[in-house]
Amino acid sequence: MRTLLQYVAFVFALVSAGFLIVATWTDCWMVNADDSLEVSSKCRGLWWECVTNAFDGIRTCDEYDSIMAEHPLKLVATRALMITADILAGFGFIFLLLGLQCIKFLKDEPAIKHKICFVAGVTLLIGGLPGMIGSVWYAIDVYVERSTLVFNNVFLGIQYQFGWSCWLGMMGSMGCFLGGSLLTCCLYIFKDMDSRRNQSLYHSSRTAKLYPHPGPGSTKSWQPCRTTTSEMYAMHTRV
Repeated sequence: MRTLLQYVAFVFALVSAGFLIVATWTDCWMVNADDSLEVSSKCRGLWWECVTNAFDGIRTCDEYDSIMAEHPLKLVATRALMITADILAGFGFIFLLLGLQCIKFLKDEPAIKHKICFVAGVTLLIGGLPGMIGSVWYAIDVYVERSTLVFNNVFLGIQYQFGWSCWLGMMGSMGCFLGGSLLTCCLYIFKDMDSRRNQSLYHSSRTAKLYPHPGPGSTKSWQPCRTTTSEMYAMHTRV
């Protein structure tokens, strides 16, 4: 059961790390809404903005200013959080890969491999936190900005909503939470159950060795051994 949990957590870690990396480096964190008057599709990412013409399908992208330039707090904070999540999720995936039973790394040290899996789970849990904070914060900010314009009857010709890159960031962070939970909680629960089962088997086998039961066909009864003194006493008693 522990091996199955490791493989399930491995799939979660692989998919989650991929989702977080793709979300960080794609350009669809904000898209123009369906009620916009634009004839082109606009996507805004963390690093550049792209426009796709609805008639000919030509796509043009413009990078933002230098990373040292002044940017909105939402953009800078989301960049930092997502990069942190990418690094932690990547390290968690590598640690988990080394801790799998099918990998020959430390093959004769199962206790160390279990500790490596635990470290991988903790790393994934920590990595999912900044990814979720960055994705949800960005999505809420986009929603609040649009709702404020609609509430105040301000129409700028284009309305934005959060796009699929933001959804990928949320799903990747959730996958990190699930994989980390399997490695830190469920894996060690089954480890404790297995250790208790092994201890009970050990005690039962040891008891069977100390107090063997006679076989079904055995008719020999137990007789106390007679010493020389007891035999002499028996002879004198008969006389």
